[in-house]
Amino acid sequence: MTDKIIQASVQFLTLSEDEAGQRLDNFLLAKLKGVPKSLIYRIVRKGEVRVNKGRVKPDYKLQAGDVVRVPPVRVAEKNEAPVSTKLNKVAELENQILYEDEVMLVINKPSGIAVHGGSGLSFGVIEALRALRPQAKFLELVHRIDRDTSGILLVAKKRSALRHLHDQLREKVVQKDYLALVRGQWQSHVKVIKAPLLKNELASGERIVRVSEEGKASETRFTIEERYANATLVKASPVTGRTHQIRVHTQYAGHPIACDDKYGEGEFDQKMQQAGLNRLFLHAYAIRFIHPKSGEEVVITAPLDKGLKQVLANLRAE
Repeated sequence: MTDKIIQASVQFLTLSEDEAGQRLDNFLLAKLKGVPKSLIYRIVRKGEVRVNKGRVKPDYKLQAGDVVRVPPVRVAEKNEAPVSTKLNKVAELENQILYEDEVMLVINKPSGIAVHGGSGLSFGVIEALRALRPQAKFLELVHRIDRDTSGILLVAKKRSALRHLHDQLREKVVQKDYLALVRGQWQSHVKVIKAPLLKNELASGERIVRVSEEGKASETRFTIEERYANATLVKASPVTGRTHQIRVHTQYAGHPIACDDKYGEGEFDQKMQQAGLNRLFLHAYAIRFIHPKSGEEVVITAPLDKGLKQVLANLRAE
């Protein structure tokens, strides 16, 4: 593998008002496209990156007027082809945009496409959007949803909007609602699950999350939408935003989500496949937040796709 020079000489970058408030590591990842995170942390740790001539940590929050010294960077070249805008999945994303204005867009992400490239995937939603819109100066994910989960995903088109929406997420102003088809009869009295979650990364890079006293506090609220012979459609509203939270909380309650390859149950999944299900039945269907520019409350919904609607129709017919 040959080496590729991402940046040939030292740069001194002065932070604008719009760029302020972000962490140094995230700023460098955006500026040094294609540089792995491990290398970013190494050059910061070695003191090759300086802010206002001083050493800082990767999580340092940048301020307007800060001057960042960025050293020359060389990485091994992978010879990856650029994302083609003709790829079916990429072109299809343009039709999945639910809402757009000058500061943000909301997309109904299909199941099976990651939100960003990495871990063996050459592209995800964000790379695809950038390929579709080469003229866009700024496109960043506001939050993430799992690769196999479908539904609402917010993308910021301005740094100020990203900051505003991140503040709302941190202060729990944003309300997200998911629809999940789970095994068995969900008990009416189970309205909230508070179970701390601990994330483990396996040698393969795969992430597995489990309930553990050593984990981070996690809370999901549940309501029953519809009952079937062997399953229940529930609305899950996460109060915290942990990795795989809804998937692990439903499993912990004894009602794993249909066709969950990590936390599911084989016999139930087979029954659901017979009903026509060929993917994880978890869909981010509604979101409520304050618009970063107008200050008004916005509610956006993403309908279930035809495949999931058909599965529910088949279960009703049983």
